[in-house]
Amino acid sequence: MKHRIYISDIASYKDQEVTLQGWVYNKRSSGKIKFLIIRDGTGMIQGILAQGKCEECALKMFDELTQESSVQVKGFVREFKNNFELSVKSLELIHKTLDYPITPKEHGTDFLMDRRHLWLRSSRQHAILKIRSELIKACRDYFDGQGFTLIDAPIFTPSACEGTTTLFEVKYFDDKVYLTQSGQLYLEAACQAFGKVYCFGPTFRAEKSKTRRHLTEFWMIEPEVAFNDLNDDMDLAEDFLEYSVQRTIKNRKKELETLERDTKILANTKAPLPRISYDEAIDLLKKEGVDFEWGGDFGGTDETVLANHFDKPFFVHRFPSAIKAFYMKEDPKSQKHSLSMDVLAPEGYGEIIGGGQREERIETLLAKLSEHELDPKYFEWYLDLRRYGSVPHAGFGMGIERCLAWICGLQHVRETIPFPRMLYRTTP
Repeated sequence: MKHRIYISDIASYKDQEVTLQGWVYNKRSSGKIKFLIIRDGTGMIQGILAQGKCEECALKMFDELTQESSVQVKGFVREFKNNFELSVKSLELIHKTLDYPITPKEHGTDFLMDRRHLWLRSSRQHAILKIRSELIKACRDYFDGQGFTLIDAPIFTPSACEGTTTLFEVKYFDDKVYLTQSGQLYLEAACQAFGKVYCFGPTFRAEKSKTRRHLTEFWMIEPEVAFNDLNDDMDLAEDFLEYSVQRTIKNRKKELETLERDTKILANTKAPLPRISYDEAIDLLKKEGVDFEWGGDFGGTDETVLANHFDKPFFVHRFPSAIKAFYMKEDPKSQKHSLSMDVLAPEGYGEIIGGGQREERIETLLAKLSEHELDPKYFEWYLDLRRYGSVPHAGFGMGIERCLAWICGLQHVRETIPFPRMLYRTTP
């Protein structure tokens, strides 16, 4: 491959002549000296054009440059005030951009979302997606480092996992299938083959929701471990979250500063994380004057009220069985409770992890399928897992976008994914 020098590596070329390729981010003039800010996707650098030190044609071309024009510059790398600059020798225009639509002035959200393919070039969006990349890598490195096996779950599924009301139906030759809501059921099969497994991929929920926390297509990382119970599951989630968050804020300090994110609460994401039961959570809500009936699921406002009691992520466990999926195991001490758990982020960001212990008894599972009006014929393979060597097992899922929204301090998840899919948005 042809060797190309990137701005991120510019420190290695101090006092050397280099050629850089990128786009014009900004420019300004001060008398006979001209300043050109260039970005190449890995970073930004300021180029200095001065009479007598660069080609005359470069000075003339500078005046023609527009925002986001693509260029090639050659010059000497020099250190200045603990930073690096480029003393430009020559300048080549690759493509001149005309009427770039996203200017430094304020633009509305719909305007920017319609031009998401260009909005990605902004420093803010660039920072968010660099943090996303780091978070994903941290998540994968954690499970790989703990001896988990990566299992790729199918995108097309013949039946529901989380409930029939939020499925996207897809024509499949002469039949129909659904876009996956979760890889969990397939991981339950895989964990009985490999012991501890995880998957990472896109998931789809056809919820007609327009809240700041919802996307119709999002990415989820899901581990599943044979012989784990609910307490083991919470221990794993706690350790995983601490590792992923701490590494992300350490490695993406610059990008978090770009977002002006206060990382004090993020730094608190260390074991032990507080653990309260569903019943204890209701007691907290009632003490705060929230009228909440036992048996309901927490809404965004309820989660925010609970989060105000903590300065770090916290667990809520043992939700009512009636509001959980068919596969969630009932608490042996109280059938009306399930061996489930959520991790809620502080600062009002809500649930970022959900999971629990799975039902391993085939008789109970058949009854649950009937209660949820799910046809057992689509789950014969799943029931086989309870016929042949069934064991207790548990797992959870973490939505990358919700966790990232919290880490970055964003008001809406739409900025956490390169091209968001929402109730009324499928483009660009």
